[in-house]
Amino acid sequence: MTTTPVHDLGAASPKRRPAAALRFLTEIAAWAALGTAAGQVHLALGIGAVLVAIAVPAVLATPGDKPSAAVPVPGWATVLILAATMAAGVACAWIAWPLWAAAALSALTAASLVAELPRWRWLLRP
Repeated sequence: MTTTPVHDLGAASPKRRPAAALRFLTEIAAWAALGTAAGQVHLALGIGAVLVAIAVPAVLATPGDKPSAAVPVPGWATVLILAATMAAGVACAWIAWPLWAAAALSALTAASLVAELPRWRWLLRP
């Protein structure tokens, strides 16, 4: 595992704590929605989907975004992973959750996306 200094716009930067807190809440809720929707098909599918959704961003990381990256990936891959997690969470919430809960996750996701824009711009820089 390689340790890299964290950039000021990186996920682990102290300057990014409010955005990181929103992202954390959004990811937790997205994993719950994914597990609920996939679990309606089969319990093992629900558990497996959540484990994969948690493992991928834990293993793959952009150097400078987090202090360590087990498998370094370019910034666009980190953005793609997070966008896919958020999109899957919102879609699954509208499928499996009550209307009020799906609307709440959609609002939380929108707030998280706005808060994450500086980080995403940094990750997508040439």
